[in-house]
Order: sequence, then C-alpha cells, then structure tokens
Amino acid sequence: MSREQEIVTLIAQDRLYMPLSSMDNKLKRARSSLALAVADELGETRFQGSRVYAFVEEEDKQKARGMREAIREFAEEFPKYGAILEGKIAEKRAMKEKHLYFGTNPESRLTADDYMEVMQNLGLSEATSRSLYPELMTVSRKLKRAREGEERSVIVGKENKEDEE
Repeated sequence: MSREQEIVTLIAQDRLYMPLSSMDNKLKRARSSLALAVADELGETRFQGSRVYAFVEEEDKQKARGMREAIREFAEEFPKYGAILEGKIAEKRAMKEKHLYFGTNPESRLTADDYMEVMQNLGLSEATSRSLYPELMTVSRKLKRAREGEERSVIVGKENKEDEE
C-alpha cells in the first residue's frame, strides 16, 4: 500500500470512527438505563415471556480496593503522609505528546470506495458496506467533525518530560 493510500485509509477510518463511536456511546447509555429500569421493575421475580426471559441475581464478589478508597483510608490512618500523597497526586506532570496530523488537500475528496474498503476490512460484506455508507456519512456530517479538508490528529506516542532528562 502506498503512503498516499495509507493516509486515505487513515482518514476514512477516522471519519467512520466518529459516527460509530457516537452510536456506541448512545447504545451504552440507553442499554444501561433500560436494564436498570427493567431490573427495578422485576425486583426478585423472574420474567418468562414467549421469546425472552429475565431475572435479577445478586452476587457477592471480592474486588480489589479502588485507588481512591485506598488513598482515603491511608489519609485517615496517616494524616501527615496522606496529605503528602494527595499533594503528589495533584501535581501535574509535563507530558510530551507526539501527534500525527492528517487531512485532505483542498478540492480533494475521499471516494465511497475508500470508505467501503475500510468497512470490508472490518469484516462487513460489500453489500452491507454499500448500504451502510450513505447512512454513516449522513451521521458523520451531522456530527460536524469529519468535514472534507478538516485537519485531524491521532496521538501516536506519549512520554513524561522527566523521562528524557
């Protein structure tokens, strides 16, 4: 694959990522909200329908203590050292980020085939890619983040500034 084609693919992936990520976030919120409502309504009863079933089950599990909880308990037990630890956590570290910037040249556009190749590489059939393409582009335009010619970037590396000294 040529460098030009690699960057075309990167732009197509980025533009498809935007609407799919947005839909993913909406689905996660909707699923959690609906699941909580159904669980509240069911309580301790079981539902058995003609096509679906549901029940709520509580499980006792051992989980590792969360970082915030451990710090709070440590600060209560050792107030002097807890304050020092909180101060260390609050300090900001200087970070060096490496970004790859990319975009389309003026008067240049990606083709439907560019986008469909990316979708097919994700495992979708050609027919599915062709049918999804118009809808994904509509959502993408509505999000106003994947406009033609807009420069975007991806972080391709991070390091603490202290690491290089």
